[in-house]
Amino acid sequence: MTTEAPTFERSFRVEGITRVEGEGSLHLTVRDGEVTDARLRIFEAPRYFEQLVVGRHPDQVLDIVARICGICPEAYQMSAAGAFEAIFGVTVDPQVRALRRLLYAGEYIESHALHVYLLHAPDFLGYASAIDLAKDHRTVVEQGLALKKVGNELMAVVGGRSIHPVNVRVGGLYHVPSRDELLAMRPALVTALEQAKATLDFVAQFQAPPFERPVRLVSLRHPDEYPLFAGRLVSHDGTIDVPIGDWRTVFREEHHEGSNALHARTHAGETYQLGPSARVTIAAQQLHPVAGEALARTGLADQIARNPFWSIAARGVELVHYCAEAIDIIDAYRRPAAPFVPWTPKAGAAGWGSEAPRGTCWHHWETDERGYVTRAQIVPPTSQNQGQIEADLRGFAPSVLELEHAEATRRLEQLIRSYDPCISCATHFLDVTIDRS
Repeated sequence: MTTEAPTFERSFRVEGITRVEGEGSLHLTVRDGEVTDARLRIFEAPRYFEQLVVGRHPDQVLDIVARICGICPEAYQMSAAGAFEAIFGVTVDPQVRALRRLLYAGEYIESHALHVYLLHAPDFLGYASAIDLAKDHRTVVEQGLALKKVGNELMAVVGGRSIHPVNVRVGGLYHVPSRDELLAMRPALVTALEQAKATLDFVAQFQAPPFERPVRLVSLRHPDEYPLFAGRLVSHDGTIDVPIGDWRTVFREEHHEGSNALHARTHAGETYQLGPSARVTIAAQQLHPVAGEALARTGLADQIARNPFWSIAARGVELVHYCAEAIDIIDAYRRPAAPFVPWTPKAGAAGWGSEAPRGTCWHHWETDERGYVTRAQIVPPTSQNQGQIEADLRGFAPSVLELEHAEATRRLEQLIRSYDPCISCATHFLDVTIDRS
């Protein structure tokens, strides 16, 4: 007579993940050394933005969707603007388009500086928070805050204010700054560029957990510029290459039990990764030369593509890129004759996407003959990354099972923070308890 060995089950529960934007929890179950369940639960209440915009004028919509996120409002404005401009056949003036990139550069600078210094660096340096980090490394945290301030100031100059900008409209901008107004920002950006280089050198010295896995990286790609709000939607392995409006031909949204955020998968049910690691891998040739040189100096390009923990270095690369690009845009700027192109309303439908700091933010909009919205679909990057986060948790968890509870918890949260998830966008996050049975 044989008897079955007793089953050992261990459950990790993190209720209220810290140092992320929003509220959510982690539930990880391990049975006999094998991860049987890994769920990133997003329990913040849905906010119904896709219904709030129905019946609205497109220019109203751009102000409404900016409120989805206080960290990356431009992503929502530019994705919606791109879709409306596709419907109405609008081509934006090149100088106005450059100003939009400059506004977006401000968003990248403030968002990446916030994440690198205040949210993610404490994990690598062994601190519970940026407040604790500042006690021993005050100048490090001050550098991060200085970078973030420059990004916010740039958004205010071009966008009208530093949070939830109000200057974007269909066809362009409501107001364009003078050359002198932009030149006044240049000295701060020159300093910020040096701080960005120092940031990348700083994070390149971190010790990332040795975790590599096969993954499909996805982002926009443009032949002539680093991807932001134009190009094709592609994967680094060449299996995906479609026009920017055709997201739904490759991907779908689906509801998963335990989460108020929809997940996104390919039509074959596969997960994928968006964000800085994807962009730096896919569009390395379009990086500003200063950023390309900085990336090469780190020797981390391969690790950025394979190890999610090294997304912190990818953010450092993009900090360098957008500080350098912002200076170039200001140097080349000539005030356009008009801030926007008039447009004629009509019924239509179009999809569009732009690269938020966290990844591709994709929208689909439908309008009636007056140009008013009849239907909207908004797919945030975090809801697209959620499946890959859970897959990574399943792959990474076995390496921390023998650690003490506090250290295992820290490593799991660090992995989640690698994606800089914006849970509020996706529909909030962690404090971990472990139940053993």
